[in-house]
Amino acid sequence: MTSNPFDLTGKVIIVTGAGRGLGAAMATGVAAAGAKVVCAARTLNEVENTANNISSTGGTAHAMQTDASDRDACFALVDETVSVFGQLDAIVVNHGVGGVVAAEDIDEQHWQNMININLTGCFTCAQAAGRQMIKQGNGGSIVMTSSNASLVGFKGLTAYGASKGGVDQLARQLAVDWGEYGIRVNTINPGYMAHKMRHRAGADPDAGVDEFQLKMTPLKRVGEADELVGPVVFLTSDASSFVTGHSIPVDGGFSIF
Repeated sequence: MTSNPFDLTGKVIIVTGAGRGLGAAMATGVAAAGAKVVCAARTLNEVENTANNISSTGGTAHAMQTDASDRDACFALVDETVSVFGQLDAIVVNHGVGGVVAAEDIDEQHWQNMININLTGCFTCAQAAGRQMIKQGNGGSIVMTSSNASLVGFKGLTAYGASKGGVDQLARQLAVDWGEYGIRVNTINPGYMAHKMRHRAGADPDAGVDEFQLKMTPLKRVGEADELVGPVVFLTSDASSFVTGHSIPVDGGFSIF
């Protein structure tokens, strides 16, 4: 292990959903820690903006338009990463969709959309990355963005919570399957983050939701996107070389209760 186990210099990392919000923050963060980053998302101009921001501050980034719900696109993302940078050391599978719908009103389209994008798309990206890491023969790290909705129940998030619960179990399964290859698989589970809010607490039309979240969060505030950078750098770096199969809540303590 190096003198600074959090140093990502020399590592190549893919971040999906990197066009804005949490994904853009994580892509920028791992680049600042020294990684070469492939920024991927469905909207090309957004990931190009993230990649350009990284490059303008001295980092190395490549933008690629990718629909993570398309199996072929997931494998093409890994292939292009290797073509551009020669290897793949880690992937942060961050893409996803949300939506509040009462359980009794969930239709097939809503359910399938949640499962296809949040769970199946997550698996496909992980599988594509895992195959490449196995081929390379020097291990790797897979980090999946889950949610604290996989750990506790939220009214109206039945489909979303189920899909994210599947992501947590997927990480545990892949950790078992791929541990012999030195591939580590973990999730981060964000809570109520500022980027998800239409307005700040107190100004939102759904202020009751804000009040509940703040009341139940020991740190008494919402999270900021940059607060996911530390956990992601940890999980993609040698600092977490003996950590696999775990879900790490980043929710100000909300899921304690």
